[in-house]
Amino acid sequence: MSLGRVLTLNNGVKFPQIGFGTWQAKPGEVEKAVAEAIRIGYRHIDAALIYQNQNEVADGIADAKIPREELTIVSKLWNNSHRPENVEADLDLTLSQLRTSYLDVYLIHWPVAFKAGKELAPNGPDGNKALDLDVSIIDTWKELVRIYKETNKVKAIGVSNFTIEHLEAIINATGVVPAVNQIEAHPSLIQPELFKYAKEKGIVITAYSPLGNNLTGKPRVIDAPQVQEIAKGLGKEPAQVLIAWATKNGFAVIPKSVTPSRIASNFQDFELEDKDFDEINKWGLANRTRANIPYLYNPKWDINIFGEEEEKEATHKVVI
Repeated sequence: MSLGRVLTLNNGVKFPQIGFGTWQAKPGEVEKAVAEAIRIGYRHIDAALIYQNQNEVADGIADAKIPREELTIVSKLWNNSHRPENVEADLDLTLSQLRTSYLDVYLIHWPVAFKAGKELAPNGPDGNKALDLDVSIIDTWKELVRIYKETNKVKAIGVSNFTIEHLEAIINATGVVPAVNQIEAHPSLIQPELFKYAKEKGIVITAYSPLGNNLTGKPRVIDAPQVQEIAKGLGKEPAQVLIAWATKNGFAVIPKSVTPSRIASNFQDFELEDKDFDEINKWGLANRTRANIPYLYNPKWDINIFGEEEEKEATHKVVI
């Protein structure tokens, strides 16, 4: 059974620590998975327009038959709607797909703008994704702040995939600190400076891909012998150990599965002892890897977001 831990965002909104992720969940699987997750006890559902499954997420929520106010629903502004005049329409589309009048948390999905238009991910003449370099993350954040302050459509706002530099820029420009920064976070991607900065600013980190992922063919954290060994010694699943690593850091965490038994076991969190936590950290720091780097996508996003070695050939950087 889950420990039922709930975090409090910097504006007082309650935020269940273990959420249910819907990224890379295929059409036909999402509805059942979301309904099952809610039945098991999940109350934090993470969605996004670009996942192209929000209608099914809404079906799953409806199937679960619980009051809307018992759920924390998160979604994200997509890259082709970063121009201020397009932000609220993107939010309204998400609200209609999720069949709700408000989101608990709305995030800027990436600090990257694509060319505006009907296409979610347009390509440019060079074959890469068509970036809109005339709109800054500050422009987009200001519009999110306006929506948060002037409407009842969002209870909290935040960002995703932002670095300290990106966070500093939007906070300095507006005085408004994001409630959440959703980032790739697992033992092989420990970012002490970013973690410390978020804690000092009162920004909750939500860990996505907490088990790692094989987007770019790199080994997944969950498959590492060291993680498997610790899990075996504790009588736990490797996924449970990695989720416990995230919660011990104070993060919210959004594991994803469409298998009922795994959906259930992922929710059975426990407290990781310091010695195991330290051992995992030691291994992770020696085996650093970031799986989700858009510069490596095909077609690529020709932009340096994180300052990783793999991105150093990128032509562009995040527009601040």
